[in-house]
Amino acid sequence: MYDDDTTTRLRPVSAWARPRVAAAAACVVLGLGLIGGAVTGSWLTGESSATGGNRSAYAVTGRLWHSVPVDRLFPPTLKGEGAGPGGADRSWTRVAVAPDSGCAAAFDPLLAKALAPAGCLRLLRATYTDATRSHVTTVGLLFTKADAEAMRALRNRFTREGLDRRPDLMPRPYAAKGTAAKDFRDAQRASWTVSVLPDAPVVAYAVSGFADGRAVTDPEPATEAMGSNTASAPAQSGLGHEAKGIADRVERGLRKTIAKAEKA
Repeated sequence: MYDDDTTTRLRPVSAWARPRVAAAAACVVLGLGLIGGAVTGSWLTGESSATGGNRSAYAVTGRLWHSVPVDRLFPPTLKGEGAGPGGADRSWTRVAVAPDSGCAAAFDPLLAKALAPAGCLRLLRATYTDATRSHVTTVGLLFTKADAEAMRALRNRFTREGLDRRPDLMPRPYAAKGTAAKDFRDAQRASWTVSVLPDAPVVAYAVSGFADGRAVTDPEPATEAMGSNTASAPAQSGLGHEAKGIADRVERGLRKTIAKAEKA
């Protein structure tokens, strides 16, 4: 179970920082008007040239989960031009939105431990199906309690240790009764992606599978399933492209939303 206040670690990690709430609040009051376009530029490009800009983005993002309409975070339809195998176009339709929640039971135990140092403020999830209704994908936005230093440490650890590619650290799907995703459970997970954002307290992820409920014995991370030299079921069915394509578009939408909120 994922405990919002736990400090459990997958293995000892140094230099985890406590959230600097006071600094973030001060930045909202003093920094937004001064940083302006430079902050927006660094956020959209993923650069971190201004410490104040990071704090501004963090303060704004911490409020988004309850102030932004769900259709903006998870649009009813997503267009994926060139997002499929061989550059084929894709489109996805949202079939379910989970109630906003904490993180208990949302992740496999080891993934929950890996994410624990960042804390769990709120988790938002939605599930999409492709145009043929043969694939289903759950996409999630985990809003954390961490400050910029802690998120950078988490991102570096995921990259250094390859935690985003381990099958025992897969996100869990959201199955909804009466939809194409009704049978989309842990055993049906085929491909996934996890991204710790560099300039906001958010972890974005997606996990895909077959809509007919078939179990997958050898799930494969999206980066591998999208390769040209693999004969796995997730790769041949394009499920790596499904997970990556949906996650990328939801993440881009979040970035645009944050940029607009910073200007408001």
